[in-house]
Amino acid sequence: MKSDSETPRLLGYRFPAEWESHAATWLTWPRKDGISFPDRYDNIPEYWVTMCRLLSPREEVHINVFDKKHEEEARGHLERGKLKVGERIFLHRFPAYEPWCRDHGPMFLKQIPRSAFRVPRSSLAVVDWGYNAWGNKYPPCDLDDAVPQHVAKFYDLPLFSPGIVMEGGALEVNGKGTLLTTESCLLNKNRNPDLSKKQIEKYLKDFLGVTNILWLGDGIEGDDTDGHVDDLTRFVDPTTVVTVVEEDPKDVNYKRLQDNLKRLRRMKDQDGRPFRVVELPMPGVVEYQGQRLPASYANFYIANGIVLLPVYGHRNDRVAQEMLQALFPQRQVIAINCVDLIWGLGAFHCITQQMPLC
Repeated sequence: MKSDSETPRLLGYRFPAEWESHAATWLTWPRKDGISFPDRYDNIPEYWVTMCRLLSPREEVHINVFDKKHEEEARGHLERGKLKVGERIFLHRFPAYEPWCRDHGPMFLKQIPRSAFRVPRSSLAVVDWGYNAWGNKYPPCDLDDAVPQHVAKFYDLPLFSPGIVMEGGALEVNGKGTLLTTESCLLNKNRNPDLSKKQIEKYLKDFLGVTNILWLGDGIEGDDTDGHVDDLTRFVDPTTVVTVVEEDPKDVNYKRLQDNLKRLRRMKDQDGRPFRVVELPMPGVVEYQGQRLPASYANFYIANGIVLLPVYGHRNDRVAQEMLQALFPQRQVIAINCVDLIWGLGAFHCITQQMPLC
């Protein structure tokens, strides 16, 4: 940015809510050579095929691939799934080491026209936050960090580069000016050690067009992102949040989720009104090879006409699906078993990034 006067906020841009109409969903195809799914990779590409099958009738799907060989692999999986590349599904050689597009992918902003007589050629722009693989846990990540630049160039969109580390999964907005995040992630010294809480808030306001920033505490056990909000609390409309709670007082997540629940009940939106807070259950303990995994029903993805809900073979699967279906009456909530996917320490929200309709 050249000056504060050119920040997205002052240019009329904002980060839309996820339920607003999409032009597309962006994904990054997983790599067998990657580190995200040791011993379980063979089951993983089918998740991307399933997402493409469900999403492509409703919006375009754009997929980052590593190179020619990786593109051929992805194309083969899609074609075996009877999906045609080049119509509603597109492959791009924008390489990334790992598939977590929510965090390394483009965050699309939408410009609010200031006048009926001044409509820009494209109302979209891209924010290119810095990406350091959740506090330099999984180097290298230079290719992942560059993905938003490739996407902005592909669409010929304005690119805003704040120059600080930030991940999409750490941020949740209601589209009206309020943003939810967590102290455990954004204030962690492995991200932006020289920035204060107030300075981080200014970046979020300047680059996402929000006015009201609310802070939760800690994330769930097993979350290597240091507590992304998309495993905890999600907006389902401008005034309603769902937040996960653990029913077992002996579980390590119980106290931290109760603390977040108490905070939410005290919070107000951008207009000073309290939120409607809906408690969503947790799927119990999900482990693999002795490791606690960050399984959560909050990691759903809202797309045109559908909601993709990760489930884990627990008695609460149906409870969570029915609760979300009641909250999304105009969308079909589709439950998909994610026992294999969560071994990568993320689910549907972590691997998607929405592109709003112009």
